[in-house]
Order: sequence, then C-alpha cells, then structure tokens
Amino acid sequence: MKKKLRALDLTLVGMFVALMAIGANITSFVPFMVVGGVPITLQTFFAILAGAILGSRLGSIAMTVYMLVGFVGVPVFARFGAGPSTVFSPTFGFILSYIFTAFIIGKIVEKKKTVAVFIVASLIGMAVNYLFGTNWMYFAYKLWAAAPEGFTYKMAWLWMVVPLPKDLILAVLAGMMAHRLEKSVLSKGQFKHLKRVS
Repeated sequence: MKKKLRALDLTLVGMFVALMAIGANITSFVPFMVVGGVPITLQTFFAILAGAILGSRLGSIAMTVYMLVGFVGVPVFARFGAGPSTVFSPTFGFILSYIFTAFIIGKIVEKKKTVAVFIVASLIGMAVNYLFGTNWMYFAYKLWAAAPEGFTYKMAWLWMVVPLPKDLILAVLAGMMAHRLEKSVLSKGQFKHLKRVS
C-alpha cells in the first residue's frame, strides 16, 4: 500500500518545484543562451537532484507537480512559459522527461548508495532527459511546429551539443552532492524513509 505524503514530503516536493522554476529561468535574461529552440537552463540539474535525493516516488511526484503547476498558468517553465498550450511546444518533451529522469535515478540509488552509483544514476538520468526531449523536439518540428529551414534529425542533436558539457558536469556534481547528503543527512531521523520503495 502506498504511503501517504507527510508534511515533510510535501515541503520537499514544494522546494523542488520552486528550484525547477528558478532553474528554468535563471538564464532567461541572457537571450543568446538559447540554441535553436532550446534554452540553456538548470532544470536538468534539479531534476537529477530530485530523483537522487527524494527517491523514485517523491522525485517523480515533485516533477509531476512542477509540470502541472505550469499547466495551470503559473510561469514556471523556461522563459516564464505556462499554460496548456506548452504541450505543443517543441521543448515540452524535456519537461515531461524530468518525471522519468527523477523516477529512474531514484530507482537506481534506492538499490545501492555508493558515490559511483549516484554518479552513474545521474548520468543515466541525464541521458533519458536528452533522448526523450530531443526526439520529442524533432517530431514536434516535423509534425506540428514551424521547423527552421533545413531542419534535420542531426540538427536537433547538434543543438544539444551546446548544453551537453554543462549538463555532464552538473550531473556528476549532482550525484556527488546527493551522495554527500545521503551520508550526512538523509540516512538519519525523519529523512530515512525517503529512499524506501513505497
């Protein structure tokens, strides 16, 4: 039976929703940090942390709440986007992928809690984010969005080369940070339940 969310759980979910909103728009004041249709943000970093710190259940819940908050009109998506119409955005796949990213990372680190596992899980989560988001973007441009002239599948992936080094570095840092928190805080007291399989 699924456990009910405690006050602490709700607080942590809310915290990561806020962090995702900040990460989505931290570079919005720098217009050149948008390559193709993809803004360079810190969302992937916080989505990875959500899975690694909160575990598969709470991490995916936090990312789902983030998506729903944006759907109802709160401007929490990149470039302060919001509303149901965002589902038709070429970059919506990245938003949806954060749920899977957090869930998969959480599942991996729930089984073993070494620093290597945290880092590998974070990199796997980042790969899920890129695969899902980039393929969504490609098909969106091909099927319903106005694609740039000469747009190809290769071009979609070339756009992702720009944020890739940043995301690789941040994924490793997120894994290390989550492992440090696991050893120092999350394995103690009221935080102990976070990584347990529900």
